[in-house]
Amino acid sequence: MRRAAPAGLRTGRRSPLVTGVGVVTVTFSPGPTLPSLLDSIGLATDRDVRVVLADNGSTDGSVEAAAERDGVTLLRTGGNVGYGIAANLGIAELGGEVDFVLLTNPDVVLRPGSIDELVAVALRYPTAGAVGPLILTEDGTVFPSARRLPSIGSGIGHALLGWWYPKNPWTRAYRDDRAAPVEREAGWLSGACLLLRREAFEAVGGFDPSYFMYFEDVDLGDRLARHGFPNIYAPSAVVVHVGGDSAGKHPREMALAHHHSAYHYLSSRYARWWQAPLRLVLRVGLAARATLAARSAKVAGGAALPERKA
Repeated sequence: MRRAAPAGLRTGRRSPLVTGVGVVTVTFSPGPTLPSLLDSIGLATDRDVRVVLADNGSTDGSVEAAAERDGVTLLRTGGNVGYGIAANLGIAELGGEVDFVLLTNPDVVLRPGSIDELVAVALRYPTAGAVGPLILTEDGTVFPSARRLPSIGSGIGHALLGWWYPKNPWTRAYRDDRAAPVEREAGWLSGACLLLRREAFEAVGGFDPSYFMYFEDVDLGDRLARHGFPNIYAPSAVVVHVGGDSAGKHPREMALAHHHSAYHYLSSRYARWWQAPLRLVLRVGLAARATLAARSAKVAGGAALPERKA
């Protein structure tokens, strides 16, 4: 599943004697999925890793139980501060000795060797800012985790047509998940699970705290690439997204948050005065879709393209 480096992308060899690796997961009453993640970490790497639980106010007792494990630190963020802020705090908690950070959802299970494989890929691409694995759902469906950066055109088309005509060209461009799982440069990588080069992450200022939920990973991928730190998709590393997080429990609320963040991202990239009509059309389209999402599970669930198995 590996291919030559994309044109213009620098690769190289570095000593395998890297460096510290840490794991950060943002939690909000994660329930029974968290122990599965923690159990999988030891099989995913031969390194000793420190794990930080950046907790946004869990009430189910799961994070307290997890913190009793060796190498696990519970960091209370002070409330539900949002994903990006919590991730920033968790990464800062790891300290300066960590060169790479695996940021992962608590409802992910890491396949054996996956962390070490992500680090190996990052070392082959010494300018890479982030490296993302192949993410599978429990039934083996490939989760679309390496995509193009969205444009205002694809955003408007997807907002207006995606829920009832998912095969439209704008939704396909927005999703960009039909590509074969080969090692390549991507516009952005899913924050559900990705390896961050600490130096690059800090150089761009980490996650933008103005994103409460959703699109913070899109924004980060864009800023990394703009600063010369490309995003590399590495399907030779595999993880499983088992679900059961808050997004699955509250699809309508999450859809509304997604639409809000989508507008925030796209309007910030098309902020010139003469682009105001485009922003207005985008706002209307996303508002209509958000209203429908509040009433319809179909719209809240998003546009479903044909599934692809690994």
